[in-house]
Amino acid sequence: MTSRVMVAFALLLLQMLGIMLNQASEPLIQGMCLAYLVAALLLRILARRRPPAPHAGPQWLPSIGVDLAFISAVQVLHTGVMNFTPLFGLPILTAAVLGSLTLAFGTTAAVTLLLLTWTWWQGDLSGLDTTPRYFQSALTGTGYFIVAYLVHQLAARLISERKVAAQSQVAARAQGDVSALVMQNLADGVLVVDENDIVRIANPSALQLLSHSAQTVTPFSLLHVPGGAPLMAMAQRTFRQEVPQSADIDILHGEQRPLGLHVRTWLTSTRDEAKAAGSESLCVMFLHDLREMEARLRTEKLAAMGRMSAAVAHEIRNPLAAIVQANALLEEDLTDPSQRRLTHMVQQNAERLSRIAEEVLDIARVQHQISHAPAASLILDEVVAQVWADWQAHDPDRRTAQLALTVGRSHVEFDPDHLRRVVVNLLDNALRYMGHAPDSLCVSTRAAPNGQIALQVWSDGTPLDKTVERHLFEPFFSSESRSSGLGLYICRELCQRHGASIGYQRRTLSLQRGEIGGNAFTVTFRKTTRPSEPLSLFDTIMV
Repeated sequence: MTSRVMVAFALLLLQMLGIMLNQASEPLIQGMCLAYLVAALLLRILARRRPPAPHAGPQWLPSIGVDLAFISAVQVLHTGVMNFTPLFGLPILTAAVLGSLTLAFGTTAAVTLLLLTWTWWQGDLSGLDTTPRYFQSALTGTGYFIVAYLVHQLAARLISERKVAAQSQVAARAQGDVSALVMQNLADGVLVVDENDIVRIANPSALQLLSHSAQTVTPFSLLHVPGGAPLMAMAQRTFRQEVPQSADIDILHGEQRPLGLHVRTWLTSTRDEAKAAGSESLCVMFLHDLREMEARLRTEKLAAMGRMSAAVAHEIRNPLAAIVQANALLEEDLTDPSQRRLTHMVQQNAERLSRIAEEVLDIARVQHQISHAPAASLILDEVVAQVWADWQAHDPDRRTAQLALTVGRSHVEFDPDHLRRVVVNLLDNALRYMGHAPDSLCVSTRAAPNGQIALQVWSDGTPLDKTVERHLFEPFFSSESRSSGLGLYICRELCQRHGASIGYQRRTLSLQRGEIGGNAFTVTFRKTTRPSEPLSLFDTIMV
């Protein structure tokens, strides 16, 4: 459309130039050129971005039809030696590029007929032999047909390539988004390094391991990484040998303890392959924190030991009960205060051993209960209030909290004994780390807009270390030497049995003493499928 406007403007300018050079004025042709310019401008402004349908039809009359009519009229009415027939190439190219092959050949056939008609008209007026002109018109028409066919094929190839390119772009964008999402959430660090030791891509885990801010802008040089010399050496060795590398290295962060990393490297391609493909060879480095690997191995070992410990705990309960009973009988006969203190120590440690044995055996019991204990519908606020009252009664001075039970008569599907065990474990865990303020512990229930009910136990303890947080719900994992590490694991197993979930988050609460940060353990119950109130006899009969 723009080219038509430019051609119309050039024709009108040519007519104006002829007037300036004192050539014979042709007002009719000048008016036609002006009308053609106006028609081309209107079509350029009013036409949509998408071209008309490619098949032959009246939709092409404002463009190809106007072009053919205008060029033919100018050629007939012009009295000079100017030849306007080369302008027929414009509608032919338009039809070949934007239309179907039928439209292209139809336009070319129309142009060829117009050329032959013009030759006949000129011969009839002059009375001379027009055979050479017929041959010239036929040859021109043949060339137009060849050009129309080749241009149409090239246009079709271009459209096909653009479609493939668009599909490839969409696929590449999707793959890039997936790769970015995977790298952002991958626990292991990932670095993409070039031959100049420049880090092109780094995920948050890698930046954290290298003590860089998560907002660090890539690319950056490994030279600027404290203690990054071993990484540079591995990258250079990988480029030099062009084979994957694997090694354990230490990263030094100032005066801190060295960070042990297990590093694996791969090349995206060899130098020869990259040169042949016109790309660049890059080194991909995977960084594994040795502390995490050791923690996983330790967890697996402890889990295996736990299975054996369950059998041992079962066997020591009877001797332990005998020790407790004998110690109680002995204490009745003792009057010396120092001896009674010793029996008290025996009693405390025996009770501690008994609790540990019971917790170890709880693993087997939980697995059995998961398979056999049915779920029940209970009123959450009532059960939590009763459990809290029983738990607080053991030490009213120390065990203080704020209760916010707000779900009323709402029911949840959970076994009462199992829920009691979950709540008591969370309260014991909070008591161990909370402060001494009256609002250091908060127990609340709430209902989400979608109807899902949750129970939360919050305490104002210090933030958990990231390495501890990752293993909170694993068996036999504890940050304290006096804990068996089974409480939160049992809570998770019981919640999963009843379709609930338990999670940890660092949360800030608005209390009377200000905005206080604390550790929150939240149990989210599944939506109950049972009625909140029991059905009446009438309802039962109607059903």
